[in-house]
Amino acid sequence: MHFQLTDDQRALQTGLRDLLKDGAPEWGDLVDVGLFTLRVPEVDGGVGLGLPEAVLAFEEAGRALVPGPLVGTELAATLGLTGRAEAVRVPARGPLLVPHLPTLDHVLLLNDDGVTVLEPGTLDAEPARAVDPQTPLWHVTGPLPAPRQRLDPPTACRVAAEATVLTAALQAGLAARTVADAVRYAQQREQFGQPIGAFQAVQHLCADMLARAELARVAVYAAAVSGDAGEIGGAKLLADDAAVHGARDCLQVHGGMGFTWEASVHLLLKRAWAWEQACADRDLCLDRLAEGLADGPADSPVGGTAEHL
Repeated sequence: MHFQLTDDQRALQTGLRDLLKDGAPEWGDLVDVGLFTLRVPEVDGGVGLGLPEAVLAFEEAGRALVPGPLVGTELAATLGLTGRAEAVRVPARGPLLVPHLPTLDHVLLLNDDGVTVLEPGTLDAEPARAVDPQTPLWHVTGPLPAPRQRLDPPTACRVAAEATVLTAALQAGLAARTVADAVRYAQQREQFGQPIGAFQAVQHLCADMLARAELARVAVYAAAVSGDAGEIGGAKLLADDAAVHGARDCLQVHGGMGFTWEASVHLLLKRAWAWEQACADRDLCLDRLAEGLADGPADSPVGGTAEHL
């Protein structure tokens, strides 16, 4: 068993990276290239790939800081639902916040009892203040309406796990972006007659960022293959840590420039905060990791082939 990318997987990764290199494209372009139908069977108009390939694609989306309801729309497509969807976990405490609500066709509500599909128009909600300007939030103020669809327990378990690992892939891509941006700026910005990257303090920051990002990437890849709930929880924890700490360190490397609207560095930290709370927060991931360590490896309804990744 090995985890090297196949030629097809590398082509998928390279193709998406080229598409996204100039920033996030229009939503229709993402639909046209099949980002949300990678795991839909070919007979149903999809690409017919697996979760590992979807993780590679979402890693590139995270690297490019693509906004929008990415995870929910991909999951909805695997359930046969068309249009935009957001996957939202009911919080143990605090308000229920739904990103991008006016643009959605479906809301996938994740909770301890399973997964339900709601009509966005049936939710009583009002705009809420959002940290990330590209992730607008709506606060659900009224009682939850009757669901349009309730997923059976095995499907609900799979969807919840896949939502977590796809969000972790976004964070892994974002973490890699923070490393690249910090290193590039450290090579260009000069102080005392030399690039700031020549100073050991800056080198250590960048090296630590790279170590966290690579560890997160490997953990996310492994979780996508194994489908183990504990590994998925651990991968999300590592990816969140790499993204949030990486964005903070990237800000420090950029100095005062990093806090300005002229630079995009602050958007990295804001998006990392948003994705950190998406689908599975720190407490839930810690619970999943602890359960996985206590129970040992188990069969899982998610995951792909372990032959390649």
